Amino acid sequence: MSRTRGDPIDVAIVEDEKTIREGLAVLIDGAIGFRCAGAFGSMEQALSRIGRDPPDVVLVDLGLPGISGLEGIRRLSERFPDVPLLVLAVYDDDDRILDAVLAGAQGNVVKKTPPDLLLTCLRSVSDGEAPMSPDLARKVLGLLTNGETPSRLVSDDARILEKLAAGHVYQTAAAELSLSPREIGLRMKRVYDRLHLRTAQKHRIA
Repeated sequence: MSRTRGDPIDVAIVEDEKTIREGLAVLIDGAIGFRCAGAFGSMEQALSRIGRDPPDVVLVDLGLPGISGLEGIRRLSERFPDVPLLVLAVYDDDDRILDAVLAGAQGNVVKKTPPDLLLTCLRSVSDGEAPMSPDLARKVLGLLTNGETPSRLVSDDARILEKLAAGHVYQTAAAELSLSPREIGLRMKRVYDRLHLRTAQKHRIA
C-alpha cells in the first residue's frame, strides 16, 4: 500500500514484553500523524495477521520467543520488500543488529529512545530515509570496506559512514559535509539497500 500525503503513518509493533509493547502502541496512537496498525506479542502473530494491507513501518524486537526477531525480519522482508523494518534493541552495540540489517532491516532504535526522537525516526523511515547509529556505522563501514580504504566505496557514502562512526548525528554530519540531513538519510537508505542486495546475491549463489 502506498501512503498518500496526509495519511497517518501506520506502524506495527512486534514485541513480546507487554509493558513495552503497550507503551509503544499508546505513544504511536496518541501522536499526530501516526497510527498503530497492530501490536503483536510474537512473530508468529505478526506473520499471520499482517496481510494484504501492510503497515508503513514495522518495529521488531530481536529477543522474541518462538520465531526469533532475526528470522522474522528475514521473512517479513521477503514478504513485504517495500516495508521498512526497524530493529528494537536494548543496546546499540548488540551484535545481532548487523545480522538483522543483512536480513533486511533498515536500521535500529533502542528501547529507551525518547518518544519524540522515536517518532522522528519513524517519520523519516516512512519518507524513505534510514537511521544509523555510530556503532552500526562502524560495523557497516568495516563490512563494506573489508579492511580496504573507504575510498573504494562511493566517496560520499564512505565519508558519511566515517562521520557517523565517529559519533556524529545526521545534523552535525550534514553540516561538516555540506549536505542536508535528509540527503544523509537517503544515502544511508541506499547503503542498507546495497547490503540487502549483497546478502540476497550471496544466498542465490549458495
